Amino acid sequence: MSLTPQWLDELRTRISLSGLIGRTVAVRKAGHEFKACCPFHNEKTPSFTINDDKGFYHCFGCGAHGDAIRWLTEQQGLPFIDAVKELAALAGMDMPAPDPRAAQRAEAAQSLHDTMAAAQDFFARNLAGDGGSAARAYLATRGFAPAIVAEFGFGYAPDSRGALKSALADHGTAQLIEAGLLIAVEDREPYDRFRARLTLPIHDRRGRVIAFGGRVLAADTSDAPKYLNSPDTPLFDKGRTLYNLHRAGPAARKSGRLVVVEGYMDVVALAAAGFADAVAPLGTALTEQQLERLWQIVPCPVLCFDGDAAGQRAAARAITRALPLLRPGHSLSIVTLPSGMDPDDVVKRQGAAAMAVLLGQGTPLIEAVWQRAHAAAPLDTPEALAGLKARLIAITETITDRDIRALYRRDLLDRFGTVAFPARTPARAAFTPAARGSRARDGRWIPPAPPLSADSLARMRKVGTVLLTLRPLLAAVLLGLIAAPALIRRHGEAIMRIGPSDLTAGGLLDALLDLADSHDGADAPAGLETGDFATQLRDQGLTLPTADDLNGWPYDFIARGDPQAIAESIEILVELPMVELALAEANAQTAADLTEHSFAEQQRLVQRKLALHARLGQMGRTRAVL
Repeated sequence: MSLTPQWLDELRTRISLSGLIGRTVAVRKAGHEFKACCPFHNEKTPSFTINDDKGFYHCFGCGAHGDAIRWLTEQQGLPFIDAVKELAALAGMDMPAPDPRAAQRAEAAQSLHDTMAAAQDFFARNLAGDGGSAARAYLATRGFAPAIVAEFGFGYAPDSRGALKSALADHGTAQLIEAGLLIAVEDREPYDRFRARLTLPIHDRRGRVIAFGGRVLAADTSDAPKYLNSPDTPLFDKGRTLYNLHRAGPAARKSGRLVVVEGYMDVVALAAAGFADAVAPLGTALTEQQLERLWQIVPCPVLCFDGDAAGQRAAARAITRALPLLRPGHSLSIVTLPSGMDPDDVVKRQGAAAMAVLLGQGTPLIEAVWQRAHAAAPLDTPEALAGLKARLIAITETITDRDIRALYRRDLLDRFGTVAFPARTPARAAFTPAARGSRARDGRWIPPAPPLSADSLARMRKVGTVLLTLRPLLAAVLLGLIAAPALIRRHGEAIMRIGPSDLTAGGLLDALLDLADSHDGADAPAGLETGDFATQLRDQGLTLPTADDLNGWPYDFIARGDPQAIAESIEILVELPMVELALAEANAQTAADLTEHSFAEQQRLVQRKLALHARLGQMGRTRAVL
């Protein structure tokens, strides 16, 4: 079967080596590695080290060394192919189809690695030689210290069509073409791909050179592209590879942050400034496979893009590709640099501390989605607002995870509501409790209770509806008003005094009143049918109650628009929460200072509460009898 180097590398990255070894050996965490007593020789002091980032184990006592495959072949005695099959099952990967040429390809891949290592040596020698003076001068202008130049393996490809081909002649022309180092054109002699360029090696997760990037020098005035990367080869798949991941992965696990920038020179600039946890895609927009690799290391990578148009397009593409892949606990943070600046500019002009602040103040993914959708078009007409809502809904539909999709939709539509239906400064009187009096049996007028304090009113607005049992009644009233719009203006003053709740938090009561006021007629919204009324409310992005919100209470006669039942229900919805809150205050006052007056007030409120609950219960019993 065709076990390509890429497939085997993918298999190794999906396996937790410490977890695999820990199935049969007692391992313990030691910093960023794991340690155990070596299973290959008898020892009492642990010298067997497991490094998940690099994917290998090593014993400093006996020299045992290997990866997940070798662990199964040497420690458990499995044949190579059986070891691969077991690991594939653990990783959830399908085995490749049988291919008799697999061994030849594996051998060729190893040979390609040798060829790439030889090419890197060639480029590094040229940078250090006489012909690399211009490249060294360019690196000096960038402020890269010799240690950074050596760490990242900068090299120089001479301005020659055959220098590398001659230097690596013993690897064979066909091998150099397959490695992407030579360009083969029909009817022409193959020639060097990289010429007169500063070179950077691109590594796989295991730190092996698999490709190169080349940058023209600052003095270059030709029409050649500024950056040139190796083509896809048996070793290199640019859609799956992230530049510098073999170094940034371990650093990211220490810092808890993984930064994605636009290009490899940005990565080097950040590393020179002390940010070792940066990676970059390679000449393509961030792909789904690259996103998955980022999430294997940290749950919320930071995407750091330039503030120019190209950077914003790259950010938009990354967001679009990330949304379908979102899963619980995994997201992205978006950092946009100041206009006209890249990471190197920020570090040089404002300092590394300023860059650290920017990276720590990233925009959450959902905020970035909202900002882009909101800024996509002017919102100066109802049609434009409807377009924004359609865009938001379409965006959320791309999210595969059901829970995340629902949460994004709710959050984005709530934001839409604040834009489409901004809070108005009401011309109506501020909310005050009902000043209710009563007539005694002997005809004597009993004045209303004194109003609640300002503090009580503030708390009432905060806690909203006091009784959970009133939620079904409120749902029934809202359904009734929608079914009988003529009642809205009749009870408008009372409706305005209904306390806030989850059923009205989205502005439903205000929308009911506004729609009723917007239609002519002394008593009812003229020409406005029930169906039209509900449709207009939904068009505003409002969520209407349903029969399910009645929660089994027999309030369907209210929901159908019974005028007397709605009037009585509104009175209970307004007064009962006030009485409950006033009674709580009276109880506290009585406990602190029991006087004849405080006791009488407490008893009056108790009786009023009982009377209101009795009316509430009677409404249910009446319907049950009917």
